[in-house]
Amino acid sequence: MNTGVAAFPRGDWLSLAFGWAVGVAMGVHVSGGISGGHINPGVTLALAVFRGFPWKKVPIYMLAQLLGALVGSALVYANYIHAIDVVEGGRHIRTMATASLFSTYALDYMTNVNAFFEEFLASAVLMVAVLSFGDASNMPAPAGMSPTVLFLLILGIGIAIGMQTGYAINPARDLGPRLMTAMVGYGTQVFTFRNHYWLWCPVIAPFLGCLAGAGLYDVLLFTGKESIVNKPSRNARKRRRRAPAKQRRNIPAGPGADDAA
Repeated sequence: MNTGVAAFPRGDWLSLAFGWAVGVAMGVHVSGGISGGHINPGVTLALAVFRGFPWKKVPIYMLAQLLGALVGSALVYANYIHAIDVVEGGRHIRTMATASLFSTYALDYMTNVNAFFEEFLASAVLMVAVLSFGDASNMPAPAGMSPTVLFLLILGIGIAIGMQTGYAINPARDLGPRLMTAMVGYGTQVFTFRNHYWLWCPVIAPFLGCLAGAGLYDVLLFTGKESIVNKPSRNARKRRRRAPAKQRRNIPAGPGADDAA
């Protein structure tokens, strides 16, 4: 088929990393004042476990994140459909050659175990940094600068860690576009790649990585009482409420308060 246009790459890994970082930063900027900037189910789950984010909101947020990623990828597909036709060699041909434009697929030399570890590591790094941005006792991001520092974080993860798997680091960001590609003609091949790769590496690994990163940050760095790591025990809180005011001032607040009392 002669299209009259020579197909050639219009970017490289660095430009991809910049584009993805801009997308994440703008997503947080647009939604930050409304929903807290939740665009990653792994981050939402970690905040529910370690920061008291309401559990009743978790399913709603995750569904919105998934649908947002699906619709966003559908818009990108519609915009580049003719370019995809050129690469694939026909209007009704859809192969893994262009499926990777929308979801993540590890490089050929990567095993599923290697890919799982990379996504786990990158997601843990993401969560540690995200928590530090909002930690008043550390070095929080200046007011209104969270999208900017998040841009630098995503860019750094992409350049330093993410090349081998495409750094999903967000279950919705990968699963939503994967569902979209299955619906527009790529079929089940996007789910049969490497024996359930789609589930373990870009979905489960980011969830576990975010939880691990949050746990690590709270154990080693965070001192706020809103974390389950630092929250006083229930018995200690009851004893403090029952104690006279003068005595209550001498009871330490935190783990071990029962023994000190």
